[in-house]
Amino acid sequence: MKDSPVERTERPRRGIQSIEVGGKILLALAESGDAMLLKDLAKAAAMSAAKAHPYLVSYGNLGLVEQDPISGRYELGPLALQMGLACLRRLNPVRLGTIAAAKLAEQINQTVALAVWGSAGPTIVHIEESSRPIHMNMRTGTIMSLFTATGRIFAAFLPPKLVERYVENFQSLAYPHRMGEPPDWKEVQAVIQDVREKGMSRTMGAPIPGVNAFSAPVFDHEGHIVLAVTILGPAGAFEAEWDGENARALKACADDLSHRLGSKPSNNGKSRN
Repeated sequence: MKDSPVERTERPRRGIQSIEVGGKILLALAESGDAMLLKDLAKAAAMSAAKAHPYLVSYGNLGLVEQDPISGRYELGPLALQMGLACLRRLNPVRLGTIAAAKLAEQINQTVALAVWGSAGPTIVHIEESSRPIHMNMRTGTIMSLFTATGRIFAAFLPPKLVERYVENFQSLAYPHRMGEPPDWKEVQAVIQDVREKGMSRTMGAPIPGVNAFSAPVFDHEGHIVLAVTILGPAGAFEAEWDGENARALKACADDLSHRLGSKPSNNGKSRN
């Protein structure tokens, strides 16, 4: 009798140990971002230099790694670049975010919304409802004010000139579904520094009465914000502590999405503005 697809999926799959061991070298180079001497690379990969060298020779023959003939340092090669670019071309932040939003909503039982920066500002592109109803007029296509949790994320991590220009043109943008009052640039600047320092934004009962929210940024491989993930819930059933379950789960979700889009952990908001 043949195994079912589920049984085949759950059964541990046999791999090739030497490839997994050698892969630590590639991971070390990717995480470093700089060319490395053999001894430093071997140490980062938790192996001896003698053990690491044959792997590097093979990877060099494949084009995954290359060695500078003068300094002797190793770095990722042209094939690694081609593979990375191929992966990035097929990645879609919203598609990945939609899958992550469904998992997050199920994990914390709160509504999860995804937003991108559109021509009219922070725009909701997907909403994952929870079993806890929220009395608010938010739908796909809603433009969020810069004073909402979602809007503050974009205000904090987009180039300041872009946000300032948006604030100046806000009244002239004709769009039917908006949430929140027209922003004032001085007021926006007063709140976004705290958002940058925490890496997240939070609103409690305002500008949406009775609703608490956290929002976190998702960055791409160039360190640009491409998505905001926001969780929302009724104030009486939404833990709003910075170190609470909701905040931790949201940050883990956003960080994982950023990692999958090629962003490095060191790419935080402080380095973008």
